[in-house]
Amino acid sequence: MFKPLLKQLAVAAAMVLFVGSVNAIDLKPGHPVEYVVKEGDTLWDLSQKFLDDAWLWPEIWQLNEQIENPHLIYPGDVIGLVYKGEQVKVTVKERSESAPSDGTVVLKPSARITPISTAIPPIPMSSIASFMTNSRIVKSADLKDAPYVVAGDDSRLLAGGGGKVYARGFGKMEPESGYGVFRKGQVFVDPDTSEVLGLEAREIGAGSILAWDGDVATLSLATTREEVMIGDRLLTSEDRQVVANFMPSPPPEGLYGRMLAVLSGVTQIGQYNVVVVNLGERDGLKEGNVLAVYREGDSIVDRVTRQKVRLPSERAGLMMLFRVFEKVSYGLVLKAKRPLAVGDEVRSPQ
Repeated sequence: MFKPLLKQLAVAAAMVLFVGSVNAIDLKPGHPVEYVVKEGDTLWDLSQKFLDDAWLWPEIWQLNEQIENPHLIYPGDVIGLVYKGEQVKVTVKERSESAPSDGTVVLKPSARITPISTAIPPIPMSSIASFMTNSRIVKSADLKDAPYVVAGDDSRLLAGGGGKVYARGFGKMEPESGYGVFRKGQVFVDPDTSEVLGLEAREIGAGSILAWDGDVATLSLATTREEVMIGDRLLTSEDRQVVANFMPSPPPEGLYGRMLAVLSGVTQIGQYNVVVVNLGERDGLKEGNVLAVYREGDSIVDRVTRQKVRLPSERAGLMMLFRVFEKVSYGLVLKAKRPLAVGDEVRSPQ
């Protein structure tokens, strides 16, 4: 049942790595024995250098106990193959001199600890940063019942960064110190079941409470991306980490879903576009899971029987989930063999 692995003298040839006692993982033909991590690399880039199935990276990653913060990889690190009996793993073999000795940094005034930003990210952060912080999926009632802007400074209808707005609808509860200002976005509906999956709330600004008299609160706007308008809603600020430390990972088996929307202002979906899928936490998904994208087969007429026939769906790309909500998730398209479209299927990779 087990195929023997090639020994170190034959590392340039194809090797087969066995995980557990059943699953075999093929190392990519022509994979490097060692690789020096460069600025601009991502964990996904490194995964693809060693594996055809890049989402299986955690299965071959070996933590080096002699390296500080072995979960993090920095530019200048030397990663490569190590041998443990008949198994082959990839690990940090030599730490860059420029890598920090302590892989965490404390951000004040909060006590939050986050991976230091010089470590390479799992995927291009520039493609997802705004979606990590500037939008969230909520229930329609959550936004409808949230406090709302009633006026701008000097009774103006609009307000920008550095200005003030007045809001009410807090009930009897004293407001929190910080709020995001949100506007209603898309409502996501499952195309197969018609279930309402959630509402996109777009953050257009953020600020802090200056005063509250029991009915109307004064909010000082620290930042705005659009003009704040009467009726915009306030949601408590989230203390989210912009630098994510998830690794490529396989999702639960047997998943089937669809792409609901593309959030990048395009119609044809390609590499590094952000999409929404109708799968989430309730389906067992987590950040870092990789899904395969399938284009639905064409509908044709069988010239022999005159019947309409749907051709099989074909795999057309890969995406990684970077933010997972209860019923939907945000994913970044990492590979696209051809243009993808809203409605395309997403499945567990095979």
